[in-house]
Amino acid sequence: MSTTPNLTPPLIPDAELLALGEGRHSGPHGVLGQHLLDPTDAVGDTAAPVVLRVRRPLAESVTVILATSGERVTLSHLAHGIWQGTHIHGLDDYQIATEYGDGVEHLEDDPYRFLPSIGDLDLFLIGEGRHERLWEVMGSHVREHWGTHEAVAGTSFTVWAPHAAAVRVVGSFNDWDGAKHAMRRLNEGGIWELFIPGVSAHATYKFQILTAEGVWIDKADPMARHTERPPHTASVIASTNEYEWNDSDWMNRRAATDPHNSPMSVYELHAMSWRPGLSYVELADELIEYLDQTGFTHVEFMPLAEHPFGGSWGYQVTGYFAPTSRLGSPDELRYLIDRLHQAGYGVLMDWVPGHFPKDSFGLARFDGQALYEHPDPRLGEQLDWGTLVFNYGNSQVRNFLVANALYWLEEFHIDGLRVDAVASMIYRDYSRNEWLPNADGGREYYEAIDFLKEVNATAYKLYPGIVMIAEESTSFPGITRPTDWGGIGFGLKWNMGWMNDNLRYISRDPIHRSYHQGDLTFSFVYAWSEQYMLPISHDEVVHGKGSMWTKMPGDDWQKAANMRAFYGYQWGHPGKQLLFMGQEIGQPNEWSEERGIDWWLLENPTFAGIQRWVSDLNQLYRDTPAMWELDNDPAGLQWGSADDAGHSVITFIRRDRSGGELLCVYNFSNSALDDYRIGVPTGGAWREVLNSDDLRYGGSGVVNPSDLLTDSAMPLQGHAQSLALRIPPLGATFLKPID
Repeated sequence: MSTTPNLTPPLIPDAELLALGEGRHSGPHGVLGQHLLDPTDAVGDTAAPVVLRVRRPLAESVTVILATSGERVTLSHLAHGIWQGTHIHGLDDYQIATEYGDGVEHLEDDPYRFLPSIGDLDLFLIGEGRHERLWEVMGSHVREHWGTHEAVAGTSFTVWAPHAAAVRVVGSFNDWDGAKHAMRRLNEGGIWELFIPGVSAHATYKFQILTAEGVWIDKADPMARHTERPPHTASVIASTNEYEWNDSDWMNRRAATDPHNSPMSVYELHAMSWRPGLSYVELADELIEYLDQTGFTHVEFMPLAEHPFGGSWGYQVTGYFAPTSRLGSPDELRYLIDRLHQAGYGVLMDWVPGHFPKDSFGLARFDGQALYEHPDPRLGEQLDWGTLVFNYGNSQVRNFLVANALYWLEEFHIDGLRVDAVASMIYRDYSRNEWLPNADGGREYYEAIDFLKEVNATAYKLYPGIVMIAEESTSFPGITRPTDWGGIGFGLKWNMGWMNDNLRYISRDPIHRSYHQGDLTFSFVYAWSEQYMLPISHDEVVHGKGSMWTKMPGDDWQKAANMRAFYGYQWGHPGKQLLFMGQEIGQPNEWSEERGIDWWLLENPTFAGIQRWVSDLNQLYRDTPAMWELDNDPAGLQWGSADDAGHSVITFIRRDRSGGELLCVYNFSNSALDDYRIGVPTGGAWREVLNSDDLRYGGSGVVNPSDLLTDSAMPLQGHAQSLALRIPPLGATFLKPID
C-alpha cells in the first residue's frame, strides 16, 4: 500500500520573508533554494518531496524547470517577493523561469541551491589565523562549483565581516541591486559566502554590509585581486591565473643563493612616473634596456598594491592583494617581473603593513566597527599620515597581512619585500599625542613585533633566496637577527643613520669638512651591528628636501664631482646600495610623481657623466666580490686611514672570502693630492680600476694611468707596504693589486 507524500511546507514567519525580500537575511540558504520536506529522506532519493523557494520581486509568474526530468514546477507567491512550490522528484539541478508581464520568460540559475564553496578546513585555519594561502579561498574566484548532479561555472564570493548583521554582493551582474544576492554567514567567526552561477571574470562588484546599527555601507573587497582604475573604487573579479612563467632558471638560482651576501645594487623607482604613460608591458622593454645600461642588479618598485590617491605614491593602500590597475592587469605585472627575471634582474617591492587610509570604501570600520584597525584610537590612529593602524593582536588581521606578504612572493615571484615604516609599528607612542603602554608599562608594541617575526620567519621558510628588508629608523636591537636567536628576523635593514650623517657631511662646503670627519666615519662603528642597506631613497629627495644635486655645495662642476665622490663612497662602504630614480643622472629638480624624470638632462655632458659613473660603479661592483661578499662580516674591511681630517681623506681595503682586495680612496676636499702615501697589505703592483675624476665622467683628469708599485721600506697605517698615488679633488679612486 503506497502512502501519499507530505507536500505541506512549514510556515515561514512574515518577518523572515520580509528579511529575505529586502536582502538582509543572514542565512538565506536556509530558506531559499531547495530543501527536503522530510529531513530523513536520502539526499540522492529521486522520489523525495522537496520544497523550492526563490526571491523574485515584481514577478507575475515563477516556474522552476528541473534538469533531470525537464518537469516544470509552478511556484506561488508567499509575500515580499518570495515564491514557493513543491515537487516529489528529489533534489535536482534546476533553472528558474520568471515572467514579469512582458511576455518574455527569463531563465536564470539559482545561487541558493549550492553548498558552500569554502571547506571546513579552510574555515578552521581562518578561525585560527593560520591560513597561509588566504587569497585562494577569500574574495572572489571564478570556478566551477558542483550543484546536485553537475558542475556549474560562476564566481564564489567570501568575506570576513564578524560584526555585520547581513552582507550581500552588489555588482555589474545584478544591476548593483544587492538584495538579489544576500550572502550566508557560515560561522561565528563572521565568514560570509555566496556562489553566483554565470558570473565571470572582469565583472565589477562590492560588498554591501548591514552594520549592527542598521546602516548599509558599500565596501570594496579586501581580498580583491584586481580593481577598477582609480578614481573608481569597485573591485574586479580577476581572471583565473593561467600565466605561464618562463623564469625557472632565475627561480632555481635564487633558491640556492644567499641574498644577504650577494651583490645587490638597487634602483628604486615609482613605476607610474619613471617614464609616465608606460604600462607594465611597455615598462618591460624600456626598463630592462635601462638596467642593461646602468648595471643595477635589482629594481625596487614603490608600492604596487592598489591605492586611491596617486600622491601617496602607493603608501596608503586600499587593495592589498590587487596590483594597481593604473598600469594594467595582474598578468601584465607578472609579465614585467618575468621579463626582468629572464634578463637577470631581481625585483623588490615596497610593502605597507603598518597603516591604511580612512577612505570609506576601504578597510576602515569595514563592517561598521573597528575590524582591521585597533579599536582604541591610542593604538589605532597614526597622526602624521592621517591613517589607521592595523590591530596586530587580532589573529585574523595578522593572518590577512602574513598571507598578503606570501601572496606577492608566490603569485608574482617577487624576490623581496621592503617593509615600510617599521618604527611606526614597533613603538606604541610613534606619532601619537596619547598612547597606550604595553602590559609592562613600556612603549614597545609586542603584538606588532610578534607579527613581524611571524611574517619574516614564514617568508624565509617558504621562499628560499628571498630577502625581507626593514625601513627602520631607530636603534631597536635585533632587527636583522634571526627569530630563533631572539631577533625580528629581517634580512636587511635600511641604514638611516648612515644616510643622515653622510648627507649632512656631503652638504657642507669642503672647507668645513675637516671639522666633521666623524660624520663620515661614524657608521663604521656600528656597520656590523645589523645587516645593512645604504639608502638614498625617494624620502631624501621630496617634500622640500631637494634633489641630491641641490644638496651638493659649490658650482656645477663641484656639485657633479661631489656627487660622483659620494656615490663612490656609498658603493665602497659595507652594505647593499639603493639609489632612487633620477639621482643616477644628477637631476637638479626635486622629484614629483606628476612630472617624472628630467631625461633631457642627459644631453648635457655633466649629467651624462654622472650616469656613466654610476654605470661603471655598478659594473665594478658586480665584478668585484670584495665589494659585497663580506658585507656582513668585519673581516671584509681593513682600515687604511680614517683620521686624515686635515685633507678630508679616508682609505680602506675591502676583501672577499678568497682574499681578493680592493683599495678604496676618497678625497672630499677641493684640492688634488700628489704622491699621497697609503698603507696597503699586499706588496707589488696596484692598478687603478676606476676614478671618478676621469674626463669621461666630467672630471678634471687627475688619474693614475700607470701601475703603482708598493714600497716595503715605508710601512704605514699598520701595513707592511705603502704606495703613493695621485688623489683627485672631490674624488673616489679604486685600485686592485695585480696578480
